[in-house]
Amino acid sequence: MKQSLTTTWKGNMQFDALVSGHHVVMDALPAVGGEDSGPRPKELMLASLAGCTGMDVVSILKKMRIEIESFDIEIIADITEEHPKHYTAMHIIYKLKGKDIDPEKAKKAVDLSQEKYCGVSEAYRKAMTLTYEIQITE
Repeated sequence: MKQSLTTTWKGNMQFDALVSGHHVVMDALPAVGGEDSGPRPKELMLASLAGCTGMDVVSILKKMRIEIESFDIEIIADITEEHPKHYTAMHIIYKLKGKDIDPEKAKKAVDLSQEKYCGVSEAYRKAMTLTYEIQITE
């Protein structure tokens, strides 16, 4: 299998990627020639990880008949100070809110995402340390 997409330079430091029929505009800060009209590409790596594992967890919890009121995913990443700047570690915090969320089932859903389903996690794990924790509130 292969996937492809096209990213088009729009001037200055702005690029527009057409992803699954949706435009994702990336840009740099004005200090480096951009107009701050979109996120930085590296930050989208964090969003990709959160979206991938989040979709897995929601799907698995639904199959377990666990209802959640809200779900946030915070990712804290370590980045090098020298060029090429890259992430060396990411810590994922799954923040689930709802009544009677079984911590063991939540852990199983997250573990399944991290160990079996999330392709973004799998790719990143080959390049850096990935850790995670689960926070449950009512």
